[in-house]
Amino acid sequence: MFRPFSLYVGLRYTSAKRNNNFISFISLVSMLGLMLGVAALIVVLSVMNGFDRELKERILGMVPHGTISDYGTPLENWQAVAEKVNQQPGVIGTAPYIQAQGMLTNRGVVRGVLINGIEPELEQKISILDNHIKAGSLDALQPKSYGIVLGSLLARSMGVALGDKVTLVLPEASISVAGIIPRLKRFTVVGVFEVGAELDANLAYIHIDDAARIKRMASGVDGIRLEFDNLFQAPARIRQIIADLGEFYRASDWTRTHGNLFQAIQLEKKMIGLLLFLIVFVAAFNIVSTLVMVVTDKKGDIAILRTLGATPGRIMRIFMVQGTVIGVMGTLLGSVLGVVLALTITDLIAWVEHTFGVQFLSADVYFISYLPSQLQTGDVMVIISVALGISFLATIYPAWRASRTQPAEALRYE
Repeated sequence: MFRPFSLYVGLRYTSAKRNNNFISFISLVSMLGLMLGVAALIVVLSVMNGFDRELKERILGMVPHGTISDYGTPLENWQAVAEKVNQQPGVIGTAPYIQAQGMLTNRGVVRGVLINGIEPELEQKISILDNHIKAGSLDALQPKSYGIVLGSLLARSMGVALGDKVTLVLPEASISVAGIIPRLKRFTVVGVFEVGAELDANLAYIHIDDAARIKRMASGVDGIRLEFDNLFQAPARIRQIIADLGEFYRASDWTRTHGNLFQAIQLEKKMIGLLLFLIVFVAAFNIVSTLVMVVTDKKGDIAILRTLGATPGRIMRIFMVQGTVIGVMGTLLGSVLGVVLALTITDLIAWVEHTFGVQFLSADVYFISYLPSQLQTGDVMVIISVALGISFLATIYPAWRASRTQPAEALRYE
């Protein structure tokens, strides 16, 4: 019967019932600890990947990748500038904007808001806004109609729906015979959007012609917004565009407005991954204590095998096989559990929130209102490889101790 001796004996030792139940318990704890550590690492990294994805697709889908404006004055020749910019490599689209900060009021409820004056047809080329209209339509924004599209949280907090009226108060005063009065304008709610982010609570859109009227801009716009095919190349490309325009313009990009949030998520992913890897380290090195106790318990067997001709190398491989089996089982079970949880955790958390009436992530506090998850094969493979590598390394010292066992010393008191 041809079988690899070390593998055969190592597997028999792993599956055999032990007289010492404490060793069996420690082996089970080592396997469970490794399983939970691997599963937790897969789930947490998937959630961090989900936050990273949502930031790119939702937040950065609503804010411009870059903007071009003039210094302190309206951008008068924005059509010519936009035409030149659209010819640059990597530019998907451009759209003009007029921006204003103010307050919206309705029946005594007052909310701060950032107003974006847009051209609806051009806005669809650079923003995901049209894909997230919950009620109404973006096309309802027509010149001189004074319609407004609100974020869902903003509309809910003010208690307004389609067709309701809201009053926009700008932080500029007008002097009249009645004295100094703030600048006011009534708008009709023609749409509500929802992207599941903090933008739902403080952002509103109106037609760019209406924005020009309330800001008393005779001509021009505040600037043009740009969309690139690769947002990570936006800072370098917009600088190159400014240089190619050959005129004195001011440029900005998404890294100045939301770059800190993106960097924070990347840093948190690395730090949390490192901390959870320590859990895997601790669980894997429990294998060391397990094998040390097994070696002590099996000294008589080791001595008999040595007297039958087993070399120290074979003895070492026997216990390395035993420890590796514990590591492989814990890693594989943890990988399966982690993958299943990573694929279902969004629905699971949503079910818990709906069943118990709680909300773990509020859009008023966090930049999204639900727990995202994105499982990446590369992360799973790295976690499995590292866990298996640590488990294998943890077997070396106990197995070496077993190979150093002297038969005469082990059998002296048998």
